[in-house]
Amino acid sequence: MMFSKATLRSFAALTCIAGIASAQYTLQDTFDTSNFFDSFSFFTGSDPTNGFVDYVGTQTANETSLAGYANNAVYLGVDYTTMNPSGGRASVRMTSNAAYTHGLFVLDVAHMPGGICGVWPAFWTFGPNWPSSGEIDIIEGVNDQSTNEVTLHTSSGCTMSNAGSASGSTLANANCNAGNGNDGCSQSTASTQGYGTGFNDIGGGVYAMDWTSSAISIYFFPRGSIPSDITSGNPNPSGWGAPQAMFSGPSCDIDAYFMNHNIVFDTTFCGDWAGSVWSSDATCSALASTCQDYVANNPGDFVDAYWLINSLKVYQQSGSSKRGFVPQPFLA
Repeated sequence: MMFSKATLRSFAALTCIAGIASAQYTLQDTFDTSNFFDSFSFFTGSDPTNGFVDYVGTQTANETSLAGYANNAVYLGVDYTTMNPSGGRASVRMTSNAAYTHGLFVLDVAHMPGGICGVWPAFWTFGPNWPSSGEIDIIEGVNDQSTNEVTLHTSSGCTMSNAGSASGSTLANANCNAGNGNDGCSQSTASTQGYGTGFNDIGGGVYAMDWTSSAISIYFFPRGSIPSDITSGNPNPSGWGAPQAMFSGPSCDIDAYFMNHNIVFDTTFCGDWAGSVWSSDATCSALASTCQDYVANNPGDFVDAYWLINSLKVYQQSGSSKRGFVPQPFLA
């Protein structure tokens, strides 16, 4: 049987589309209790977000039990005993030694630090020369916030759409360079199980970020509703339904604005976000006149401000490898 050139080109296009739709993901890296503190470094510099926090290094974190293992998971906590710490409340900020461009990042978390006045936790990724290589805030919120906020930060020229996001997610700003990159483009999500108290009450769940050249999509699955393909180690985002937040659109070349990202877990206090909205939060402002006063004088209120990470897995589409290594500060 003979086919015209036009027909053959059509068949080739269909084959290409089918290949994309059935793309397989291969596990590249797993971070858990077996290797987390070998694969992530302690950041000990000043908080770039001007928080009332003292990020400690390896030795202090070990001696004060701010980082370690609990319930067969990785524990990242904060100081909840010291009254009025002069340099800020002690905490840890961990940065992956590996850097990535593209990938499927699957995080299984049993507990997060959200839903507490004064606290600003985040799970995020960022590239060098901020914001020119981009930042992706996957889990983030402040004070007694009850739902997750997902935000991208870039240099000028990147505008995103939230077409494809789950119902209830709203795009606050399409310009990912808003505020010279400090504000970025953000989506507020609707599920109270995806952040803070609601998240912790159900034993946490799984967050997944699917980062490709065409879109950055953030998914959340409550503990009792994690897809079987994730638990079996064969994730397939095409069957997960609408993501909590999807960023795409012809007005931003994702590959030009997002590259070589390290992964970060941190918990800070007050600062440029949690502190700046303190007075407008009726619940939190009733506790103290300023965020810093509250955080300094109520250490016991932060006993639950901790991450409990079961695992973080990074997958790549078969045949691709998008990992590099970027040196990070580390105190032994």
